[in-house]
Parts: sequence; structure tokens; C-alpha cells
Amino acid sequence: MTVLEDRIAMADTDANTEALDEWFERLERMPVPEGFRVEIVGGNVYMTPQRDIHWEIIRAFLWAIEDRFGRKVRVFSDVRIDFPGHQNGFCPDIAMLKDSAKKDDTGHWRYEDVQFVAEVISKGTAANDYVPKRLAYAEAEVPLYVIADPYQGRCYVYTNPKSGDYEDPQRVDFGTDIDLTGTVVDLTLKTDTFPRD
Repeated sequence: MTVLEDRIAMADTDANTEALDEWFERLERMPVPEGFRVEIVGGNVYMTPQRDIHWEIIRAFLWAIEDRFGRKVRVFSDVRIDFPGHQNGFCPDIAMLKDSAKKDDTGHWRYEDVQFVAEVISKGTAANDYVPKRLAYAEAEVPLYVIADPYQGRCYVYTNPKSGDYEDPQRVDFGTDIDLTGTVVDLTLKTDTFPRD
């Protein structure tokens, strides 16, 4: 990139963050019903209810990561992280950051520090997790992205981000262990207790 391209990219990023900040500030003032998650994908606002099935799967991911790395691991659920693309203020179900991760000047976690993301499918926003979020995570070079789909009873494991997408996903049916050894999390995730919808 040239200096001019770098400055344009930085200006676009700043404008994107400012617009997202404004949206999230407005959303925080709105009467969002308790138990709903709000995020912005491609400039569109999505509110999805948190369901018990959703939370049980998120908790299984969280426990597996904490069992592997300890309680001080930087792992979050439903915390805003801005990802590449037009107005992508995602709140991943699970996001694990590098130990060295620090917030940026605006007080947000940086996508460059995200090592692992897991999303649990909700009916109303499934398309976001499978396409725009997957592409944004790949563009951000998140090394490991896992989708858990309780409607299909299956997980999809995405690794090796390249040219704005991931190579072919590994499909694993619920009830089968997911071998994530050799990835940034280096663990085996049991899915035998994952509930189906």
C-alpha cells in the first residue's frame, strides 16, 4: 500500500468506528428487551433473543476454553468488536483474544487480537453467521471460527483464512468430538451434551 492508500484506509476505519459508536449509543438508550442481543452486521441492526439452548452451547465452549487456558484467559461473550467491512460491530457468542490484547484508543477490543470465534446459530440471524460474519472473520484473519447449529445438530469448523474466506469447513455432527488440536485453542471439544432444537 502507498502512504495515500494507508491514510484513506485509516480514515475509512475511523469513520466506520464513529458511525458504529453512534449506532450503539442510540441502541443503548432504546428500550431493548431483557434477554436480547444487539449487533450490527453490514450496517444493519439485528436483535435476537437469547435462548437456553443457545446459552448451553456457548457455556460449553466457554468451559472448554477456560479448562484449557485457565480462568484468566481473555474470552468474551456478546462483547462488541468491530470487524472489517462496512459497519460490522459484531458481538460474537465467544471470542478469545491474545493474552497481549489491549483496547484501542476508542476503548474497543481490536479484531487483530481475536484468535478464535464461535457463533451459535439463531433462526433469525443464521444467514449472518454463515456468510457475512464468516467473510469478515476471514478478512480479519481470525485463525479459527466455529459455528454450532442446533437446528442441524452440526458444527462447522473454519480454519486457514485466505483471500477473504476460509478453506472448506470441517463438518462435525453433535455427539462427535471436535478435534481442535493443532489450532490456536489446541483442545478437543465434546459436543455430546449440545442440545438440538
